[in-house]
Amino acid sequence: MNHLTIQEQTIIRQILSETSKKNIDNISRTNAYFTYFKQNPDIIWSFLASMVSRNGGWNMCDLVGAIFPHLLEAKTRKQLFLTYERANWLIFHDVFPQLLLYQYSTKINRPMFHLLPYFNVSEFIQKEWHRYWFETDRDRLTIALIINEQNVIQTPVIEHPVYKKKVFQSLIFSFQDWLHFSCVLFPTCGGEVYGASANGFKSLSKRINLGKRLASILFHPRLYPYFFEFAEETAHTGSRHDYEQYFKIKTNQNTPMLRMSFPVIAHHQHTYEDWSLQRRVSPTWLYIPARHRHSIHLTDWYFAKSNQLQFILSIQKLFQLKKWE
Repeated sequence: MNHLTIQEQTIIRQILSETSKKNIDNISRTNAYFTYFKQNPDIIWSFLASMVSRNGGWNMCDLVGAIFPHLLEAKTRKQLFLTYERANWLIFHDVFPQLLLYQYSTKINRPMFHLLPYFNVSEFIQKEWHRYWFETDRDRLTIALIINEQNVIQTPVIEHPVYKKKVFQSLIFSFQDWLHFSCVLFPTCGGEVYGASANGFKSLSKRINLGKRLASILFHPRLYPYFFEFAEETAHTGSRHDYEQYFKIKTNQNTPMLRMSFPVIAHHQHTYEDWSLQRRVSPTWLYIPARHRHSIHLTDWYFAKSNQLQFILSIQKLFQLKKWE
């Protein structure tokens, strides 16, 4: 960094410091993404990241809720939590410096993307930020960020030997995937739920496709105001009560709040490899539009899945009773 100006060195240090402060846990990340979006509404990916991050928090808190402790061993639940947490942390660690550098560039009305290599981000996304500055294609940048962040977690999380064996090849993960229990939800204050199923999570292309589908739902002209209202009016706690409080039919699910359930995890990135130098960017990722094969309105689906989980829990308890007889 010797050839950088003092101002540039200061910018890098400030961005690294702010990223570290806000990359504490799922709550801080979710809030940071949403606050950024309100300050920079042209970077629509940041609102998508905030809403997906909310879902990450709800999934974490499910692990200590009323159902999963009866279905999964404590060791398995801890491993699932660490998987969610690691992926969350890595994405934020990668993307938030990009967002802050763009914000700084808009303030001085001059692109500062020549500093992006100092934050260890891919050559792919560096080019996309340069492109966005001159073309202001919001949809293209959103898709590029989806592609980048899903590639960021592919090797260190999805393909990591420990996570691969203990999580992605586990029976419970396959079961969840097969039954489409994993779903990204966008609630409204009117008690409705929209979203898309997240089956095929191990597949990079399927996760990118899911991100594109979610973006098309979140920014649907008719629905977007309702999702924004929910985000603005509803503090993120990690508990599913965040949105179930708006349901007209009350549910029996009881999930605690994230900061009362999990400790802060200290993360480190031991090595950095530019994924875009290892993997080719598929044209389908960038140019094929999202298609919805299923309904995006999931209110009835949500209640049906909740009932299925309750039924599975009842069967589990029945087997336990038989075992002790």
